[in-house]
Formats: sequence, C-alpha cells, structure tokens
Amino acid sequence: MAKLLSILFTMILVDNYVLVKFLGICPFLGVSKKLDSAFGMSCAVTFVMVLATAVTWPLMTYLLIPNGLDYLQTIVFILVIAVLVQFIEIVLHKYMPPLYNSLGVYLPLITTNCCVLGVTILNFTNGYNYVESLFCAAGSGLGFMLAMVLFSGVRSRVEAANPPACFKGLPITLVAAAITALSFTGFGGIVASIFGV
Repeated sequence: MAKLLSILFTMILVDNYVLVKFLGICPFLGVSKKLDSAFGMSCAVTFVMVLATAVTWPLMTYLLIPNGLDYLQTIVFILVIAVLVQFIEIVLHKYMPPLYNSLGVYLPLITTNCCVLGVTILNFTNGYNYVESLFCAAGSGLGFMLAMVLFSGVRSRVEAANPPACFKGLPITLVAAAITALSFTGFGGIVASIFGV
C-alpha cells in the first residue's frame, strides 16, 4: 500500500506531468483563464487518463506484446484515447452543456493531449503492474488538476496586476508558469522522506 500511495503522491507533486515533465502545456495555458473551465477540463482529463490506462494496459499486456505487435502501441493507444474522448464529449454535450461550451475546442484536444498518451506509455516504461498503473494515472490526473487550478489562481492575480507593456499577455503568463513549476521542485524530498521510496 505504501508503494501505491508513493506512486500517487509522486505523480501529483514530484513528477507532475504539466509542471515537471512539461506535457499537456496547450490546455494548461489555454483553459486556465477561468477556474470553472480549468476544473472541468481537469476532471475530464483525469477521467480519460484513468479510463485509458484501464483499457490500454490489458490491450498491451495480453494482446500486443504476446503477438509481437508492441510496435503498434502508440497507434492503438491514440485510437483508444480518441474513442474515450468522443464518448466524454457526447456525455458532456447532452448532460452538462455549460461545461461543454466553456471547454470549447479544448475538449476534442484531449485526444491529442500528450499527457494522456504519456501516462499510458510511461506506465510500461516504469514497469508498473495494472493496479500501479491505475494509481499512476489517477495521480497524474490529480496532478494535472492541481496544476490547472493552482495556475488558474496565479493567472487571475497576474492578469489583475499591471505588468510592464513588454510582459503583458502571454509573456507574463509564461513567467508565472515557470515560477509555478519551480515551486514544485521542493516536493521531491518530502514525498521520499514520508514513504521511504
């Protein structure tokens, strides 16, 4: 159980896909302007990450590797993620139209979100079993959510300030993102000391 919790908190704080591995930057910068959009997008990405891992791990382990088709990993994983995103898009459109409208073009972009594909592939790179992969995916999604919600708050404060003209817009957003990412470097020692991993 300690290993599973270590994986979970490591993916949330230490190996955060957005702030440490720099995957999923497009929605991170695009959807983080409003807290409700950032939270909704994060929930959708977390759901897709866990569901994609739940589907791709058995596909890879029991179908692709035994048949020597592991070179098709990326193509198969992208197809699975695309189907899951289409399913979520249909559900949000039918049952949560305001969230569907606020996410706009970023909802279909979950299909090409490299952090969703990254978590499914890196589960095999790290040698995780099925349960560990699910914890890794959940931690990655929660880490994505933490980064989005945290940066949404930072961004609202930065945009309320009056930076110099050369920093207005995207430049000050990138500086704020860099400082936010830098703040996550201190979590490495904390997680290692708590779980001893």
